[in-house]
Amino acid sequence: MQPQNAPALPADVDAALEARRIAVRDEVALRQLLEQHLPGYTLYRLPPAAARRWKCKYRIMFEATYFDCQSVVEAYARALLASLPAPE
Repeated sequence: MQPQNAPALPADVDAALEARRIAVRDEVALRQLLEQHLPGYTLYRLPPAAARRWKCKYRIMFEATYFDCQSVVEAYARALLASLPAPE
């Protein structure tokens, strides 16, 4: 259950989580799941000038991969999906 002011996940991320039978959608639960599958990552909150330039608010980086996202929840979800093996 998300708080009232929390942004919803993008449809593609929500569908991918659903396809992998991941029921959680809140920030803390997604972070905990991510930390079970990914040993290290860096989450940045972009400064206003960078956010305007790249049209995103957060960037999560791990290994040689990064995702630009609108919310922390989206960043954790995208990183989690990328760290899981491909569905069969």
